[in-house]
Amino acid sequence: MRQTTALGLLSSVACTSLVNAASLPRGVGPEFVQFYQGKDTFSCIGHPSISLRASQINDNSCDCPDGSDEPGTAACAFLDPLSPEQPLPSSLSGTTNTTNVLPGFWCSNEGHIGSYIPFMYVNDGACDYDLCCDGSDEFAHVGGVKCQNRCGPIGKEWRRVEEEKRHAKERAAKRRRTMAKESRELRRQVVAKVAKLKEEIQGLEVKRDELQKKLEDVERQERGKVVKADGEGGKLGILLGLAKERVKELRETLDDVLDQRDDLQDRVEELELILRSFREEYNPNFNDEGVKAAVKAWDDYSAKMATERKSKRSDNDILEVLKEDGEESGINWREFEGEQASDADILYNLEAYLPSFVRDYAHSKLNLARIWLIENGILADNPKSGSESRLVTAAREAYQSAADEVTSKQSQLDQQQKDLEKDYGTDDIFRAMQGKCVSTDSGEYEYELCWLDKTTQKSKKGHGNTNMGNFVRIDTEVADEEERPDGKGLGKGLRTVLRYENGQGCWNGPNRRTDVWLACAETDELWRVSESEKCVYRMEVGTPAACEDVHEPGVRTKDEL
Repeated sequence: MRQTTALGLLSSVACTSLVNAASLPRGVGPEFVQFYQGKDTFSCIGHPSISLRASQINDNSCDCPDGSDEPGTAACAFLDPLSPEQPLPSSLSGTTNTTNVLPGFWCSNEGHIGSYIPFMYVNDGACDYDLCCDGSDEFAHVGGVKCQNRCGPIGKEWRRVEEEKRHAKERAAKRRRTMAKESRELRRQVVAKVAKLKEEIQGLEVKRDELQKKLEDVERQERGKVVKADGEGGKLGILLGLAKERVKELRETLDDVLDQRDDLQDRVEELELILRSFREEYNPNFNDEGVKAAVKAWDDYSAKMATERKSKRSDNDILEVLKEDGEESGINWREFEGEQASDADILYNLEAYLPSFVRDYAHSKLNLARIWLIENGILADNPKSGSESRLVTAAREAYQSAADEVTSKQSQLDQQQKDLEKDYGTDDIFRAMQGKCVSTDSGEYEYELCWLDKTTQKSKKGHGNTNMGNFVRIDTEVADEEERPDGKGLGKGLRTVLRYENGQGCWNGPNRRTDVWLACAETDELWRVSESEKCVYRMEVGTPAACEDVHEPGVRTKDEL
């Protein structure tokens, strides 16, 4: 199809009807009528200083540098930027500004839409019905060609198609309004969930804090209770076991310390030997002050060590104090085993000797005293060597359960708040589409787009799936494409583009990524998939989400009045 400037001018057709066509030269468009109508002379539009006779218009001779004197012939076609380069006529040689001011030959196309066609198409022996359906561009019948006026049926079919397009846009816009309504409801649900979670967390935090306080109180109260150990020994036996374990730990630690001391002593002796050899072998005749100072320091150190000889306790003497049963001396644990009472028992049983009317009061006071003694290390805590009462265990489990529930609810709240901050496009339109997918077959592969998730290439030969990118963000870019006959194209204008990045890595190349270009359609359709460069894909997708809102069917707009 030949390209030209088509003005889609219903309003221009209306203007043309107001003008007597017989009074205008052939090929004059409605916006240039003022330059040609009712004048005996004609001034070139771009060069008003050049004046021509009215008879020179459309005389098949290019007299104006801007071609405005030949609106209905191809005489000035060489001024068209699309025409082959030709030398200027001698009459225009040396003239500047030789671009044609007229957009082309005007075909009024009554019954359809008027449009301009390039001057080079005028009288070229071809009927250009797609641009000039009334056949007026072939008025000279070159080669015997006669172009009939087909604007009636062409205009009728065009209006039918345009009407169908209009209804399709209305249906798509209605679908978009429904999707926007769904998105608003989904967002409202998230907002409500956030409010509910905040309220639940506030209550759970109060409950958690109360249970924590209760746990601390129970632990503190349980510390004042003495639990009789299993087997013999009573409370003193419990303390005895704790002391025995502690002495064992101290003895093992002391053994390690003595081993470290021996290592250090060996190093000192080795250094002393080096310094002693240095003292004996150095030459005193050398005037090296640093060496002399070192020798003097060694002499002072030796003298000091000789005068401060002290008896050192042997390792056996040191370990003697921590000897256990079966050794010649040390702690005789058997002396304490088998005892059923201790001095602490007197404190625990004292309240039994009190009168009943003061026993309760004394019990609370003695319990506080026991707690104080435990907290200050006078009485043993946790006499069962690490075990705790069932009451403490139950209180701890209740607190931990409440704390875990707060953590879980807070995690849910964070997720919902991030969802509210996420970009879902204008009107949150993609919120209603999240989790849905659309696919298309393309040769040996099936391509799939999952909204705000990922794009995938699926092999039909069982070679698995390839991740072409994960959703990152929503952008906008300008599309510049011709309209497709089937309407499944991006066209021209600002378009929404979804960016999918960080997909599966290409062999010896970058990670795959996909740009998803959106255009208006009644339903979600994946139209085309192409690879613009290595591992960089382009998807063209039709969806109601990309449509502009239009008026409801039956409602007339200002443009139709």
